[in-house]
Amino acid sequence: MAKAKKKTKKTVFEGKVFVQATFNNTIVTVTDLNGNTVSWASAGGLGFRGAKKSTPYAAQTTAETAAKKAMDFGLREVHVFVKGPGVGRESAIRSLGNLGLMVKSIKDITPTPHNGCRPRKSRRV
Repeated sequence: MAKAKKKTKKTVFEGKVFVQATFNNTIVTVTDLNGNTVSWASAGGLGFRGAKKSTPYAAQTTAETAAKKAMDFGLREVHVFVKGPGVGRESAIRSLGNLGLMVKSIKDITPTPHNGCRPRKSRRV
């Protein structure tokens, strides 16, 4: 029988927080500086349903949950990357600061089209 390796707890002092705020949901992912996921949470996973998932309060609660899980690994300083047009963008960042995490930078990484899709043909009446 093979020996079972004892799992060592990974410590992360500085990391990245990705906040994806859509019109329907808010997903917060905490990673280390290499991009390996430490913890994540979503508004739907916390029990918010329907229109309540896209509220600022749901985004705040989601960010707090993901950050508390990551703080168990020793997270202290974060770089925040925000994506999407949702209403929970600011409240998620604010809640990270209220937890005692030092927010070093905030960057918007929302994808914007350079020229976009080809428009549909014009309607002839």
